[in-house]
Amino acid sequence: MTRILVVDDEPQILRALRINLRARRYDVDVAATGAAALKAAAGHPPDLVVLDLGLPDIDGVEVIRGLRGWTSVPIIVLSGRAGSEDKVAALDAGADDYVTKPFGVEELLARIRAVTRRLGAPSEAVPALRIGQHTVDLADHSVRRDDGTEVKLTPIQWSVLEKLLRHPGKLVSQRQLLQDVWGPEYQNETNYLRQYLAQLRRKLEDDPARPRHLITEPGMGYRYRP
Repeated sequence: MTRILVVDDEPQILRALRINLRARRYDVDVAATGAAALKAAAGHPPDLVVLDLGLPDIDGVEVIRGLRGWTSVPIIVLSGRAGSEDKVAALDAGADDYVTKPFGVEELLARIRAVTRRLGAPSEAVPALRIGQHTVDLADHSVRRDDGTEVKLTPIQWSVLEKLLRHPGKLVSQRQLLQDVWGPEYQNETNYLRQYLAQLRRKLEDDPARPRHLITEPGMGYRYRP
C-alpha cells in the first residue's frame, strides 16, 4: 500500500485529505509543522509527500531541501502561494509538482496517480549512456561518476532525463516532454522544463553553463547529444 505523508497546518485540509486518500486505499500519515513532517518522514518513510509551503515553524521550501538531503521520494506542493517565484523556488529545491490552493480533491488525486504511475512504469532495455564524466543506466535507474560516486536523481528528474536519452540526437518538443512527464494539462508550464533541465545540468554536465549533452533548442524543445 502506498504511504502518503500530508503536511499542512490547516486541520480541515488534513482531515479532508486523510479521509479521501484512505478511501482510495492509501496509507496516510499527517503532520501540521515542518519539524513534525521531517520527523515523520524519517521514522516512517513515505512513498509520496503532499506539502504545504506556509507552515508555522519552517518554510515548506526548507522542508523540501531537508527531505532531498536523504530521499528522492516524490513531493507534491499544495500551496496558496500562486506566484511564479514561489513555484520556481519549490521546484528548484526538489519538488516534483505544484498545486495551487484552492484546489479540487479530484485534481490532487489525479496528480498523485500520475506520479505513482511514473514510479511503477517499466523501462525498456537500453544500453548505458554517457553524459560528461557520468554513466547513466536507465535499466536500474543509476548514475555514476567515473570515480564510482553515485548521483541521486528525483523521480521527475529521471523522467525528464529518460525521455531525452531514449531519443539520442533527436529534438523532443516542449509539448511532448510536458505531456509525457506531467500530463496534458501542463502543456503551458514551460518553466517546469527550464528548472529541471537546469537541475540535471548542474548534476551531470561538466560545465552546466555551457552544456554539451543536454541541449536547449530555443522555442522548440530539448535534445540529448551523445
